Amino acid sequence: MNRAELETLKTEALAQAGAAETAAALEAVRIHYLGRKGLLPQIMKCLKDVPPEERAAVGQGANALKLELTAALDARLAALVGSQAGQATVAAGAFDTTLPGRWMPRGSVHPISQVIEEAVRIFATLGFTVAEGPDVENGYRNFEALNTPDYHPSLDDKDTFWLGDGLLLRTQTSPVQIRVMEQTPPPVRIVTPGRCYRRDTTDATHSANFHQIEGLYVDREVSLADLKGTLAHFARQMMGPEVKVRFRPHFFPFTEPSVECDFTCHVCKGSGCRVCKQSGWIEIAGAGMVDPRVFRKVGYDPEAVSGYAFGMGIERIAMIRFGIPDIRMLYDNDVRFLKQF
Repeated sequence: MNRAELETLKTEALAQAGAAETAAALEAVRIHYLGRKGLLPQIMKCLKDVPPEERAAVGQGANALKLELTAALDARLAALVGSQAGQATVAAGAFDTTLPGRWMPRGSVHPISQVIEEAVRIFATLGFTVAEGPDVENGYRNFEALNTPDYHPSLDDKDTFWLGDGLLLRTQTSPVQIRVMEQTPPPVRIVTPGRCYRRDTTDATHSANFHQIEGLYVDREVSLADLKGTLAHFARQMMGPEVKVRFRPHFFPFTEPSVECDFTCHVCKGSGCRVCKQSGWIEIAGAGMVDPRVFRKVGYDPEAVSGYAFGMGIERIAMIRFGIPDIRMLYDNDVRFLKQF
């Protein structure tokens, strides 16, 4: 599939949508192009086979066609319902307005969404605002601007989904912090929830796509004590007032000094159990003071400002908070599981 073929497909799809005379014919057009086995999903699956120089254009064109065709189908359906042909279809039994309404069971918020909403609410009480960015990022913001050297293993194809032309599926939400600092002078106080992607083998605790929420606070005279206070407050609000927090020295390319943050185990309350491997602690977040070299990359003066950053996995918090034993349960779309939330 190339751009010319995509344009031809677009012309044909829109023409068929506009020519449909009944709701059933319109639904057939939708299934043919947008259904699970339709032409557009197949194009997206085969995007990897498109020449690198055309891949971005074809992907963007396919997404644009999906949006345009969906709008055209909706508009045509509305026109059919309001027309005599539409009324005839209704009268023929496609939809009987005299029938009693069908009771629909109340849905529930997905546990991942619950954790994200609660985390955002907690950090909002501390003055943090939400910042978002694209899932497709460039290597500069995802690695180089975060002080990650070229020889770091995370740049390898075995760890990162590279798309060509220096683009990749972001491995963390930290690039959003770079985008904000490039455009906003300090002070900056943000959290960045979002989806991330890594070449992990899926098992009970790992997934190739997952969610993170990261935080960044930059101002004058920000200290490690401020970071510890922020994460301790978050822990007690998210996990309960009895939870304790500890910090262990660690290393991350973009923070110096760096720490790992552990919460007391929610199952044994710190006494030791199978869940926490008898340690009484569960690792939750990585954090530290922003490395001065990161500030220089975005045009900040490291002599004038300081700041801290932290990041934690949403799925990990959800599994701990709700007692979910396998991360795959969060993505199986099993209604029996989801309705518990």
